[in-house]
Amino acid sequence: MKLMQSNTPDSSSDKTVVFEVENITKIYQMGEVEVHALRGINLKLYQGELSVLLGASGSGKSTLLNILGGLDTPTAGKVLYHNNNPQTQEPQTIDLSSASEHELTEYRRFNVGFVFQFYNLIPSLTARENVAVVTEIAKAPMTPEEALQIVGLGERLNHFPAQLSGGEQQRVAIARAIAKNPDVLLCDEPTGALDSQTGIKVLEALQRVNQELGTTTAVITHNAGIAQMANRVISLSDGLITNIHTNETLISPKDLSW
Repeated sequence: MKLMQSNTPDSSSDKTVVFEVENITKIYQMGEVEVHALRGINLKLYQGELSVLLGASGSGKSTLLNILGGLDTPTAGKVLYHNNNPQTQEPQTIDLSSASEHELTEYRRFNVGFVFQFYNLIPSLTARENVAVVTEIAKAPMTPEEALQIVGLGERLNHFPAQLSGGEQQRVAIARAIAKNPDVLLCDEPTGALDSQTGIKVLEALQRVNQELGTTTAVITHNAGIAQMANRVISLSDGLITNIHTNETLISPKDLSW
């Protein structure tokens, strides 16, 4: 295991950089009180890696993920996204910290897939139809059938959310997120509402997406056990990255200590 000091930019000469985060801060105004969610973050995320953002509630990990996903912007600092996905458009660099609302909307639509703790499926649509909602607006999507097959639900295409378990619904949400062939998959506590056995199936689906599609994947969790399946673990506390370490050996989700 290699240990890196966190708040200096990490670098690697043989990896393609997807995100460059440069000294970003995020301050929320709560009445007369300023809440410092991020306090000067420097970070690079690389093409094809699976990283875990690990920390307790209030550590800043969700704020950081929201900024990477174009759902929020930093108060100060710079966030560069390098699009390397030939299926979406020509390679380009977007400064997410200064992008317009239209640019951020386009970025979220075509470059990023989101998976949240709660599945947000449309109850009146089947699994196939829930995924098709995304594929109909994507530039170069896979079919809903392909996406559901990747997450192990090829036999559940015509089931409604109420006919699926919680883990199956979360896997439909993952299929929906990857069906547009995003360069990046951002997951906020994807197993937070699940028991360990069900959560393992969801993590196996995320691992398969990362390995088979090469999707750059970042997973937020407060569960330290999940970190063992990640290429890199980025630990946050009180708005700071406290350390980054690389797992030399990755552990399969089914072998994790939950």
